[in-house]
Amino acid sequence: MRKYVANWLETKEVATSPATMAFYRKSLGKFIEFLGPRADAPITDLTKQEIVAFRTSLATQVAARTANHDLKALKMLFKSARRDGVLVEDPTEFVDTIRQRTGATRRTFKIEEVRAILNLADDEWRSMILFGLYTGQRLGDIATLRWSNVDLLQDELRLVTRKTGKTMILSIALPLRRLLESTPASDDPDAPVHPRAYATMERQGRSGNLSNQFADLLAQAGLRQKKNHKSEGKGRATVREVEGISFHSLRRTATTLLHQAGVPAAVAQALIGHDSEAMHQHYVSVGREALERAAASLPDLG
Repeated sequence: MRKYVANWLETKEVATSPATMAFYRKSLGKFIEFLGPRADAPITDLTKQEIVAFRTSLATQVAARTANHDLKALKMLFKSARRDGVLVEDPTEFVDTIRQRTGATRRTFKIEEVRAILNLADDEWRSMILFGLYTGQRLGDIATLRWSNVDLLQDELRLVTRKTGKTMILSIALPLRRLLESTPASDDPDAPVHPRAYATMERQGRSGNLSNQFADLLAQAGLRQKKNHKSEGKGRATVREVEGISFHSLRRTATTLLHQAGVPAAVAQALIGHDSEAMHQHYVSVGREALERAAASLPDLG
């Protein structure tokens, strides 16, 4: 089993993004650790009961969504093993995912809450928060932006998302444009827009530390309870508590504000983000002027 996992990861690496590869290694590493000495047994000896036991173990340690992602990676591996003729039957085939637990209701930010956070943030975090509000992109993608992703002549932001690997082409709202124009840009197009956050992502390969920093900002603004981010035997070993607001709430907030401003759903979808294959269709159906009007309808917090 251990050898097949190593070989499978090696074959996937050629056509898979670094972020997805990190996810595969982490998820399958959990399974190998769970198996213990059984990891050195033939892959044909693995049973459905062991897969179910692994899933049950995950359910007591991590959030249901994380456990289901780990199970998905395992299912992909065993499906490949069956397709390659290594297995006759796939022991993961009829193993169900974990039912999502009921947690805190996720919500959007109020405008005064965003202003409160911006007042507490330093220049780099202020920039990332505004990027989150005006583009709706994930924290990790905003943290790894380079100046080559920014085109002020076309008022466009172009990036490849870490999670899906899709190319996104986004309209730049006026407050975000003013921010970019006032930010000292490097002569090197590959220089990061947010150097500290970029360094954190390069060092850790994930946005967890940045999420914790944003959570601290929320706590300072009185929007969330202050938490100790040190493990103390907890953290990854326990089920993560779902919070009502997070950095991702900025995306929800932008969508809600566009809806309240009467922006058609197709225009809002195009403004918040669409992949390059769909770009022509969106521009034909909603038009660049409609996108610019939609961007202008967002409140000016820059």
